[in-house]
Amino acid sequence: MELKIALLPGDGIGPEVMDQAVKVVNAVAERFGHKITYQEAKVGAAAIDATGLPYPDETHQVCLDADAILFGAIGDPKYDNDPKAKVRPEQGLLLMRKKLGLFSNVRPTFTFPSLLHKSPLKQERIEGTDLVFLRELTGGIYFGEPRGRNEQGTVAFDSCVYSVEEIERLARMGFEFSQKRRKLLTCVDKANVLATSRLWRETVQRLAPEYPDVKVEYEFVDAVAMRLVQWPKAYDVLITENLFGDILTDEASVISGSMGLMPSASLGTENKLFEPIHGSYPQAAGKNIANPLAMVLSAAMMFEYAFGLKEEAQVVSDAVNASLEEGVATEDIAEEGRSYSTSAVGDWLALKVLEKSEA
Repeated sequence: MELKIALLPGDGIGPEVMDQAVKVVNAVAERFGHKITYQEAKVGAAAIDATGLPYPDETHQVCLDADAILFGAIGDPKYDNDPKAKVRPEQGLLLMRKKLGLFSNVRPTFTFPSLLHKSPLKQERIEGTDLVFLRELTGGIYFGEPRGRNEQGTVAFDSCVYSVEEIERLARMGFEFSQKRRKLLTCVDKANVLATSRLWRETVQRLAPEYPDVKVEYEFVDAVAMRLVQWPKAYDVLITENLFGDILTDEASVISGSMGLMPSASLGTENKLFEPIHGSYPQAAGKNIANPLAMVLSAAMMFEYAFGLKEEAQVVSDAVNASLEEGVATEDIAEEGRSYSTSAVGDWLALKVLEKSEA
């Protein structure tokens, strides 16, 4: 199969972890006989430095021309520390999602048997956790109008806006995911307070009879925030709006023991983007210490969700699991005195993928 992949390394550790994912993707291509064409483009602070824009038109065209997009990270301290900056790296992320129509962020949370002791939660609470969030990405408070400040600059306001169409397309995806898993769907909202949440709940309730094999639960976002750390195994598929999903998925990510472990997919009708859930981690940039596993597992999701290549995806996941079982890990999750560099982990994973083809 011929695969055309756009590479958007971004900022901070993005380029380093992207390099490792490319090593693994190339190993998969060699094993299974795929032909891969890459095209790299700038986004975030790297794009601002080069063009003045966080998501230039050239980058957008590269994404449109690709079959799938691998994305690293966005963010730079020089913008984080300047609240008055008019152009910010994160604007590029929001614009990219909007222009590419990436309305659903798929964020799984699962545990690795060899890393249960690394989680901040007790082993008996998390062992066997396997849930997935579907977060709406292109609506809500991040995009709603009006927004800004009053003329005196003393009052700021953001608008949370949702339409039935936006809610329904994500909800239907949630029901379909549930049908392929444990047939349990949780709608996360704040319907006791927010009008937008009441529209979410009403829409999901209207759709539920079309999926009689799926059990639907409705929970307030604050209750979910508590239950995620009390009993994450109670959940299977959760759907939620943009802001709630942003916060809850970061909370859920540390269940596994490190934010450097969880992948994600951002899906639209035409375009599909795959990225690790961690940020740009500027403190580690250039030090060859960042954990590349989330980026590599994002590439595994790419093989499955963008190309329907489940065997290739499983080979990558198996290699990651093997690396953890054998202690081939970066300092954030390694046992004391046994850490590997970012590039060394990438090299090991690529060789493991090729080794499997000869077994």
